[in-house]
Parts: sequence; structure tokens; C-alpha cells
Amino acid sequence: MAQRILLVEDEPEMKVILRDNLEFEGYEVLATGTGEEALEVASRERPDLMLLDVMLPKMSGYDVCRRLRSSGIKMAIIMLTARNAEIDRVTGLEFGADDYIGKPFSIPELLARVRVQLRRLSADGREPVEFTFGDIVVNLAQRQARRAGECLDLSSREFDLLRYFIAHREELVTRQQLLSDVWGYHNLPLTRTVDNFVAKLRRKIEPNPQHPLYIVTVHGAGYRFSV
Repeated sequence: MAQRILLVEDEPEMKVILRDNLEFEGYEVLATGTGEEALEVASRERPDLMLLDVMLPKMSGYDVCRRLRSSGIKMAIIMLTARNAEIDRVTGLEFGADDYIGKPFSIPELLARVRVQLRRLSADGREPVEFTFGDIVVNLAQRQARRAGECLDLSSREFDLLRYFIAHREELVTRQQLLSDVWGYHNLPLTRTVDNFVAKLRRKIEPNPQHPLYIVTVHGAGYRFSV
């Protein structure tokens, strides 16, 4: 079955170009031009990935991204924007975007980023289906984590972060490594983004977030996931 992409773009010419290229690659494409429509279609159709323009009429792409993440709907989000300042990239990341590409961009680059995000949604054959630590069971294929049978409310980014820690358990991982491998940014200066998401994840999985048992800070270096 073809993977489904929701394209949210209000410029008609750009929408046609992107849709044609995505469909040529074999994706099923749903297209809308407003944030309100995007939320409705995302809730109803549950696509695998959203290409989301920031500069939309009425509701901005940032607001769409924030509301999707708050709703718990799981999908990859790549933001498209002519605003390519660092603060705009950081804002997109903070609201939960998985990647951020500035206009103008090449179609091959965009398609490559789409493939990267869709691969991350697929179960990695090298990973176990489930991983258990303490009283938490993580189903990597279904992207769910449970404690004593109760589903933990993890955002898409928080789950990606947890999965990365599991894959690199007992290893030292730096903030730059996390920003590159989990967020997909290789040249973005270090921000508090990683630390903020680690703090959120700790509050959901640690018995005592003030004294972490699993996600341990290695001062001056990064983090280590110990189980």
C-alpha cells in the first residue's frame, strides 16, 4: 500500500509541482491549502507524513504543528518556509516538526528528506519489536510505551528520542548527536531544544525525574541511557 502524504500549501503553482513529483515517486498525496483543512484531513485520514507550509492564511503552520502534536496524532511533519532564519527553524522544532526546509529548495532534496522521515516511521529490522526496562514496555513497531498496561502519552518526537536512546543504550550520546540524528539537523547551533525534550521524557518514564535512573546526564558531554 502506498504511503500517504498530506501536502499543505496555499500557493497553487507550488502545490501542483510538489504533488506531481510526490505522486511520480509512488506516494498517495492528499492536498489542502489552509491550516483548518489540514487539521481536519489529518484527523480523518491519518497520513504517514505532512508537508506543511509555515505561511498559511489565518492559521500558521506553527499553529497546525502545535495542535497536531497536542492531539496525539502520530505522523512525521516537514515544515516548508521562505523564512529561513535560525529562530524560525528553532520555532518549528520546538513546536514538534521533524524537519525544516527553506524555500527555494530542490525537489531531489525534498524527496530525500521525505524518504528519511518515512524510514523513521517504519520498524527498523535491527530493533526488537518490544523493549522492556523497569516497569515500562516499549513497542517499537506500534510506537507505543506502556507502564503497568497503561499507555504513556508520548509525542512523536518524545518517542523518537526514547527509541534513539534504546538503540544506543549504555552509550554516551551528545546533544549535537541527538540534534543531528533525531531532529535531522546537522548545522544548527546547539539550543535548549534537546534538554527540554529530555526533561519532558524524564517526567513520563522516570520513577523520580529529579534523580533520573534511566536517562543519566553526563556533565559536559551529553546523556547515557542506562538500563
